[in-house]
Amino acid sequence: MVTLHHCLPSITGQHRRPVFPFKQRPIRCAAAAERQELFNRIAPVYDNLNDLFSLGNHRIWKRMAVSWCGAKEGDNVLDLCCGSGDLAFLLSEKVGPHGQVTALDFSKEQLQIAASRQQVRSKPCYKNIKWVEGNAVDLPFSNSYFDAITIGYGLRNVVDRPKAIEEMYRVLKDGSKVSVLDFNKSTHSITTSIQDWVIDYVIVPVASGHGLASEYEYLKNSIKEYLTGDELEKLALEAGFSSAKHFEIGGGFMGNLVATR
Repeated sequence: MVTLHHCLPSITGQHRRPVFPFKQRPIRCAAAAERQELFNRIAPVYDNLNDLFSLGNHRIWKRMAVSWCGAKEGDNVLDLCCGSGDLAFLLSEKVGPHGQVTALDFSKEQLQIAASRQQVRSKPCYKNIKWVEGNAVDLPFSNSYFDAITIGYGLRNVVDRPKAIEEMYRVLKDGSKVSVLDFNKSTHSITTSIQDWVIDYVIVPVASGHGLASEYEYLKNSIKEYLTGDELEKLALEAGFSSAKHFEIGGGFMGNLVATR
């Protein structure tokens, strides 16, 4: 993990696996390994189901998250828990062809899908993304390395969230921001009831048609075990961030934490 590649090579013909320029560190925790397997299984239908379940609104929320991170032309930025690459592609448009985007995920299958999406996109800026298989609580980057960080729908699935926040703080430059997009753990009972109903009677039944009922049943518990906006702000401040603000979006069903180092 010594050499940074500025892009994945152009690929024609046969499919190639994503390039991982950093040393891969093992996922040690059993719970984390289980979640890794879960995201490997849902990878083939992940994007289509996101579009269906959010009626396409996840694309708006992701643009908001990228905007809040403050990435600009020429920056070196990180997208954690990148999945199939939506935020990474948006970040690459922000930093331009002379910037650099590192996109990290623990799911090899998701990274392969992201890399294949990169191959068919023609904008020069999309070549500035490199895909890294790695662990959000043990980032293979030096201190104060990035100008901005995004993480979309990932922190909720990290077993050791305080450690993940500390790692984001460590690899960010002073004055830089992290933008954390995820489901909102609402403190309002009506919002929570609607959220539970949608998961039980819309999301899980649709997912079951793809043989993924148990994978999406996990969603409701993961939200219940997540942190409220106030708790996320407190966690960021305890990790050392100078400021932290959580915004409720998507009618209160989604949330975005913005923290400044």
